[in-house]
Amino acid sequence: MSKLLTTLATAIALAAALAHGQPSADTVDTQIQRDLHFHIAELADDAYEGREPGTPGEEKTIAWLQKHFAALGAEPGNRGSWVQEVPITAVTSAPSAVLAIRGPDFSADLAYGSEMMVATQQQVPTTGIEDSELVFVGYGINAPERDWNDYAGIDVTGKTVVMLINDPGYATQDPELFNGNAMTYYGRWDYKYAEAARQGAAGALIVHETDAAAYPWEVVRNSWSGANIGLTADNRHRDKLAVEGWLPLAQAEVLFQAAGLDYHASKKAAQQVGFKARPLTGFSASVQLQNSLADSLSRNVVALIPGTTHADEVIIYTAHWDHLGVRPDEEGDNIYNGASDNASGVAGLLAIARQLQEQATPPQRSILFLAVTAEESGLLGSKYYSENPIFPAAKTVANFNMDNIAAGNLGRTRDVAVVGYGNSELENYLARAAEARGRVVVQEPYPEKGSYYRSDHFSLAQIGVPALYLTNATDSVEHGKAWGDERLKDYTANHYHKPSDEYDADWDLSGAAQEVMLLLHMGRELAANRDFPNWHEGVEFKRARDASLQQ
Repeated sequence: MSKLLTTLATAIALAAALAHGQPSADTVDTQIQRDLHFHIAELADDAYEGREPGTPGEEKTIAWLQKHFAALGAEPGNRGSWVQEVPITAVTSAPSAVLAIRGPDFSADLAYGSEMMVATQQQVPTTGIEDSELVFVGYGINAPERDWNDYAGIDVTGKTVVMLINDPGYATQDPELFNGNAMTYYGRWDYKYAEAARQGAAGALIVHETDAAAYPWEVVRNSWSGANIGLTADNRHRDKLAVEGWLPLAQAEVLFQAAGLDYHASKKAAQQVGFKARPLTGFSASVQLQNSLADSLSRNVVALIPGTTHADEVIIYTAHWDHLGVRPDEEGDNIYNGASDNASGVAGLLAIARQLQEQATPPQRSILFLAVTAEESGLLGSKYYSENPIFPAAKTVANFNMDNIAAGNLGRTRDVAVVGYGNSELENYLARAAEARGRVVVQEPYPEKGSYYRSDHFSLAQIGVPALYLTNATDSVEHGKAWGDERLKDYTANHYHKPSDEYDADWDLSGAAQEVMLLLHMGRELAANRDFPNWHEGVEFKRARDASLQQ
């Protein structure tokens, strides 16, 4: 059957089910797969133009979600409205920018895209750095609780810091250093830029290495080109860095050599306790950014199934609806459809909503479906929700997040992977649900990616809400683990944040349906009991949870 006929068939099936208000005669699993195919095919269509916030693609996405949540019998979740407005500002810097590096007997003008990427979070027409001294600050980490401060003994005010990606634990694989192979939040680029700004720096350049970043240079280039979207700020984010940027490894090696340093030796020194930052003596950076600004209101979509006896308590399912839009300056296919990332997660929201509405007994606690905007721009929609919650943290029982659940199309797996394994009591619910289905719970395949800090559950975790994020495990029932590992690696290398992340009617979504089933089961269980799960002792979010539960 052709892709078109398959899509039409799923559309007809869903329309019939919605019209009669009855569940399909098929199994729940089959119905979930049908729903996933139907919604992914639609939301990843070229007509949605890559679902970039502030574009016609957003309008189509919001309309689709409202229509189908309403058809499923959900209610507007924001005090009578289907949406929560999120004020955002798009800052688009001219791609003609050149990063000029100067030093004794050295001159390099690095080209945008191939040799560097630069942007700014400042919401102003012009920003930049001029003859800003370069300082190597190792990993750019200030972590008092770990007795680690890469900024100790050096003043970087007005200077541009050069930093390594990830953290020393990953670099050394020492389980006693940070979290060993598993990235901490200190390894994330957004933390590094924020800390550099707190230290008074004017600019920051992170050296990109594919293994340590967990994605190739193309992901940086594609994600950082176009508009840089942030929450609109009264101070226009003048407290942020004037310039945030990346250097490919090859350019960093040349720079360090010109400055009389060996990059790899400097990197090894930065992994040691007591590392001291050092200037790249005589070297400076200059770049000017001409920015066009566009203030707008994007929207989170909010749908609610009210609870019967404890309607003031809520379980939140999250997924981001946005992707990277269109890149008009690129030849060939320039629409970033984001079929797996994250039309698949949004489809999961609608699939769960159907199942919860069709169950014989309504939930005692409320269920909130939160399709958030601007995840690709830094978790902005979920951040705005966490700062302006519809349900307070004290009444939010748990968060279940779905992001990229179709990555690699692995089919059914024997295992299910938890991102940030060992963090919360929600894993007890997961273990029971998985065991009942003959599956085992494992740590995420690549903890070095720092994925726990890269999706929308993190925003809710920061206000104390226990948040569970499942990801693609790789032990394929049909093909084995080695095959699954290779499939996931191929997706990351060749399709993640690229135009080729497109829907195919031949996708095997049985694995994605497995994850949806688990999240559905856990939500049902929590909606029917009086538990308030918490974080485990020693987890950084527990203090906020304990404080909220005492209110």
